[in-house]
Amino acid sequence: MLRNKHAKHFEQWLEKLKRDGCRALQYRLTGDLVERLCVRHLTGPLRVIVAFHSAEHATIVLIGPHDDGDPGIDVYRHLYSLAGIETPSARTRTKPPCCDEEGHPPSDDEEIIDLVQRAQRLRRRRTG
Repeated sequence: MLRNKHAKHFEQWLEKLKRDGCRALQYRLTGDLVERLCVRHLTGPLRVIVAFHSAEHATIVLIGPHDDGDPGIDVYRHLYSLAGIETPSARTRTKPPCCDEEGHPPSDDEEIIDLVQRAQRLRRRRTG
């Protein structure tokens, strides 16, 4: 549950996502599977990770702080764990734009849909 300024920044960004689609995200992640997910820095260390099912339909996969010093709360560590992949090194991360040259978001497939469903189950267990 987001509170105070985090909730305000999130709500403002959500309106931008509805209006601008993939242009509301800053970059795509790098690596197998996660290369089809996009990220937005909301405020401070708070990140939101999004999967696009089409240009008009997106799902928030995870939202949380990025903290290299505390892997227990780091949103990227949780994502890589859910995806079953190793954390990429800083040298291999390129952070390409979320939208492609034609302005389209990355496409999803069964692997991304499965990852989204795992994240949703995790969220339900935590808020349950």
